[in-house]
Amino acid sequence: MALGLITGGAFAGYFPRRAGIVSLLASIITFFAYADDKTRASRNAWRTPEATLHLFALCGGWPGALAAQHLLRHKSRKRKFRLAFWGVVAWNVGAMMGWQYVIAA
Repeated sequence: MALGLITGGAFAGYFPRRAGIVSLLASIITFFAYADDKTRASRNAWRTPEATLHLFALCGGWPGALAAQHLLRHKSRKRKFRLAFWGVVAWNVGAMMGWQYVIAA
C-alpha cells in the first residue's frame, strides 16, 4: 500500500517522478534481498548483513522490506532490527514530506 501511495503520488505530481521510480525499483531489490537472506538462513549459508538490509530500506526500499517481513516472515521478530527498521521508515517518510513541502513552496 505504501509503495502504491509513493508511486501514485509521484505520478500525480506530489513528488518527483524519479522518487516513485526509485522507490519502486529499490523496493523490488530489497524484497529479493530479504528473500535471498531467508533462503540462506534456512541453508545455514552466509547471510546478508543486517546493515545491508537497512541500507536497501534507507535508499527507498522500505516498502519492499515491509512486504518481505510480512509475506516471508523474515526479520520480523528481532526487536533491535525492527527498531532500526522503523527509524529508517520514519526518516524516509519525513524526507518525502519535506520533499513535498519544498515542491509546494
